[in-house]
Amino acid sequence: MATSSTLPQTVLSAVLSASLPFASRFPIAFVDLETTGGAATADRITEIGIIEVDADGVREWSSLVNPQAPIPEFIQQLTGISNEMVADAPTFAELADEISARLEGKIFIAHNARFDHGFLKNEFKRTGHAFRPAVLCTVRLSRKLFPGFARHSLDAIAERHRLQVTQRHRALGDAQLLWQFWQKIHEEHAPEAVEETVSKLISRPSLPSHLDAAQIEAIPSTHGVYLFYGANGMPLYIGKANNLRRRVLSHFSGDHLASKELEISQQTERIDWIPAVGELGALLQEARLVKQLMPSHNVLLRDNREICAWRLYPRNGQLKATLVGTDDMFFAHDPQLYGLFDNKRQAKAALKSFADQHALCHVVLGLEKLRDRSACFASQVKKCLGACDGREPSDAHNARVLEAMQPWQVQPWPYEGAVALRENGGLHVVDGWAYYGTVETLEEAAALVATGKRRFDVDVYRIVGKWLERNPGRVQLL
Repeated sequence: MATSSTLPQTVLSAVLSASLPFASRFPIAFVDLETTGGAATADRITEIGIIEVDADGVREWSSLVNPQAPIPEFIQQLTGISNEMVADAPTFAELADEISARLEGKIFIAHNARFDHGFLKNEFKRTGHAFRPAVLCTVRLSRKLFPGFARHSLDAIAERHRLQVTQRHRALGDAQLLWQFWQKIHEEHAPEAVEETVSKLISRPSLPSHLDAAQIEAIPSTHGVYLFYGANGMPLYIGKANNLRRRVLSHFSGDHLASKELEISQQTERIDWIPAVGELGALLQEARLVKQLMPSHNVLLRDNREICAWRLYPRNGQLKATLVGTDDMFFAHDPQLYGLFDNKRQAKAALKSFADQHALCHVVLGLEKLRDRSACFASQVKKCLGACDGREPSDAHNARVLEAMQPWQVQPWPYEGAVALRENGGLHVVDGWAYYGTVETLEEAAALVATGKRRFDVDVYRIVGKWLERNPGRVQLL
């Protein structure tokens, strides 16, 4: 299934004249992949094309790859590679040794290199091969050497430089375009200029091709929150960091073993950031911004309007449970709240399971109503000790309810009103487990509180609760 060829010596002398001595000192490999999709950890390679250029000449090699998974119809239409074509092709594991040998010691050159590098990194990881090449992206190279042009897609480059297109969206055909582009670069620029540009690009993190490196250089090395935006200014991801610059760079210089990381890095077109006075400030700002902007790749810290808890209250000498949401004005202050659940369905299922586990009465708790019988259903199957029909005294059942639910208890707000949490010169204003903002003076803090009551926030509850345990002396009452 693999094909390999070496260009004749007469042709070699012509095509190498421009790109050597670079390739003789720095062997290079132009690589292109076709895949079943865009997620490096979930999708698989269907074809690989490699053109090796070194002191010994130019060698072309390509092979279909059995992805061991169906190829989506739209991918088949784009590439022309069908499920039937790869059915008898070797798997990547069977090709891994040869591919590794061909790429060993060479600069890895690809268009939107993070995509191809990410797929090979994951495929090699599955087979136990190490894969850490120097990576050069031809999109970034084109942007650097031809800054006067707005578009740097492979189609745009082929049209602009009048490259010979053989098989577009096939691995070897696209690798050949990269090799032609490499030669065009050396025809239009001095070898020293090309080598200097290449050296700078491969020594820097592999940023997305459409992201301006100047944005990265401007990010400070302080606490804060960073925001990634995609096409049309839509927020993609929000994160917090103790060192903004280092954390942002980690998104673009890692191995991208997680498909989410790879997807975020490929989609990011703009980066923004907000400095914070410290770690607590960054955590609180991140939680608030995620709820406000709802970025597509943030799953945690989302809006918690459906958050609810069980409130225990006495009725006829027995403790009953009722569900309350965060819009309840006493939610943050009631010492008889238990749980914190994402929604009512989850809360009811959890309490029913909990009651069965501790032999608590569903009727007394309010989970079930008696219908034409003197005891609850659980009592009939020996899962209730009889609080519903008088066999268990109410005081005994109440005590067991409180003891069993104690690990679920929601900590009530420990202050009479709002407080300012001091951190590195900043004042984080919090009241009733709600974050109002960060200011510099107590006067500004009081003005924030005067704007009105804020809703209980489960993330602030968790963040500030842990911080108060470690920093009880850094609280200023307002």
